[in-house]
Amino acid sequence: MNKGSLKTKSYAFAIRIVKLSQFLQTEKKEYTLSNQVLRSGTAIGALYREAEFGQSKADFASKISIALKEANETDYWIHLLKDTGYLEQKIFDSLISDCKELIAMLVSSIKTVKN
Repeated sequence: MNKGSLKTKSYAFAIRIVKLSQFLQTEKKEYTLSNQVLRSGTAIGALYREAEFGQSKADFASKISIALKEANETDYWIHLLKDTGYLEQKIFDSLISDCKELIAMLVSSIKTVKN
C-alpha cells in the first residue's frame, strides 16, 4: 500500500480513533462521546474499502460521499471532545490535522470520479 494513499491513511486514522476511544473510556470514564467518535472515525476507512469494489463509478462516488460525511462528523466529535476538556490541545491538533487531510483526499476523490 502506498503510504500516502487514502486506503492507508484512513486505516491509520481508524487505529488512532480506536486508541482514542479506549483512552476516553479507560482514563476519562467517558463513554457516549467516545462511542460516537469511534463509530464515525472508523467508518471512513470501512466505507473507502467498500467503495474500492463498487459496482460502478456512481456506486464508488456514493460510498466515498458517505465516507466524507463520516469524516465531517468525526471532525465535529473531535472538536467537541477538545472543547469539553476531554482532549489536550496537542492531541487535538494532531487528530484534527489527520481528519482534515482525509476530508481533502475524499473531496479530491469525489471530484476525480465525477469528472
